[in-house]
Parts: sequence; C-alpha cells; structure tokens
Amino acid sequence: MDKKRIINHILVGFAWVICLGGLVVLMGFIEVKKAETVCTGVKVYIPGSQYFIDQQEVDNILQVSSHALVGRKMDDINIHDLENKLKANPFIEFAKVYTDMDGLIKVEISQRQPILRILNRFDQDFYVDQHGLKMPLSRNFTARVLAANGYIDELFSNRVDTLHTNLAMSLYKTADFIRRDSLWDAQIAQIYVNQDREIELIPRVGNQRILLGDADSLEVRFKNLLVFYKQALPKVGWDKYKTINIKYADQVIGIKTDSVVKSAGTVKPDTTRVKKDTSQIKQQ
Repeated sequence: MDKKRIINHILVGFAWVICLGGLVVLMGFIEVKKAETVCTGVKVYIPGSQYFIDQQEVDNILQVSSHALVGRKMDDINIHDLENKLKANPFIEFAKVYTDMDGLIKVEISQRQPILRILNRFDQDFYVDQHGLKMPLSRNFTARVLAANGYIDELFSNRVDTLHTNLAMSLYKTADFIRRDSLWDAQIAQIYVNQDREIELIPRVGNQRILLGDADSLEVRFKNLLVFYKQALPKVGWDKYKTINIKYADQVIGIKTDSVVKSAGTVKPDTTRVKKDTSQIKQQ
C-alpha cells in the first residue's frame, strides 16, 4: 500500500470521527433545548367529515383548559400517556401525539367510521364500525348510515366490543356490502329483522319488502334482484308486490297480496340464466 492510499484512509477516518462527534454534539444540543423548552400550545388535527369527537373534547381529555400541559417543560410531559388517554375514547380509532422544537404538541386523530346503526329488541342503540366493532352513539354527531331494528338479540355494554351473534355479523356483512355498491346504497333505506330472525330490506322505491334471510351469497342474490327489478317489475309495476324473496341463490320469488309470482323452473346462480327465466314470469 503506497503513502497516498494510506493518507486517504486516514482522512476518511478523521472525517467519520468528525461527523460522529458533530452528531453527538447536535443530539446533546437538542436534548438540552428540549429540556428547557416549555409547552406553548396543543394543535389538534381531526380529518374527515364526521365529528364524533371535536377539539373541545380532545382538550378536555388532555386537560388543556386546566393548563395541565401549556407552560410545563416538554421533558416532563409523557407523550405516550397522552396517546393512551386518547385511545381510551370509544370514538377514536387511532391517535398520534408528537412535539416540535418550538414547544407545540401536535395531535393527529383518526375517528371510527360507523356503517350501521342497530336498535336491538332491548331498546339498546349503537353503531357498528367498518371493522365490525360495536361503538356507542355520540352527543356531538349523528352518522347517516343504514339502520337495523327488529328482533335483534345482540347486546351492547356501552364500550367498543366485537359482535357476538351470527345475526349481528350477518347485519354487518349486509350493511358493508350495500354501502360499497352505489346502486344499493341509494335504494336500500333500512334493515329489519323479523320474528324468524331473518333479514328484510326496506327499499326507498316501492312498498314491498325484500326478504334476504342471511348474508350468504350476497353478490349472487343482489344480482338476481337487479334482474328482477329490470325485467319483472316493469311488467306489473313497483307497487304490486308485498314481498320479493331473494333468500335462495337460484331464484327470485315475488309475493303479491293474494298470489305468488316466481321465476319459472330451477335457475342456476348465473346472471344469463336468471335473465332468461325471470323474463318468463308466470303466476301460480
């Protein structure tokens, strides 16, 4: 190894030592500044259009108004403790708390997003969020989501909890399917559970009820229903049927006040065949 290469290695080594030393000094300076910095305020970010929890409630949780934070040294504030206090709120799905060098505490909050409101047969009223978790109603905000009532046995303990009954899981799956489809989201106004613990859908257009039964094969059943809407209802009118039964994946049955109309024969759960047979509606 020649002298030039040795000198280069020495210079590189010195450069690394200087960089590491500078980094240590800088980190020490930051720690000293942080220890001397006091909290100057709390900035809360709550994205979205639903406000189950607002700035004032966050301030109350963090005791901002009582000056528990503002004026205190940043080094004495437990950020993780603040996050845990926020996460204990049933309307908050995620909370992140961090600070900047100017003494400002920043709070980012993600709210739970309800997709279904349930009124059980014990007059308990609660939401189900997009993850299938029960959550309470809010005094601040009412979400415009699909509502379900009737013979629903799912209990609510006024806290975030999982669904415990198969029926409640079926209601959640049905509501989730409907909200993801713009057509059915606009057409279905309410869900009702009858005495047989079967799901009925109440449409916005027409006086009939749609007997769904459970949440199995939702995509197939709703495709069959759409075919029935397009081919059968225009022939007799929207208000002629008392019930449209889509419990079975292979047929759609229209029930009038004094008669039954159904698709002729047995239909495979395939859109083309369903279209063919529902065009051959006959009265029994």
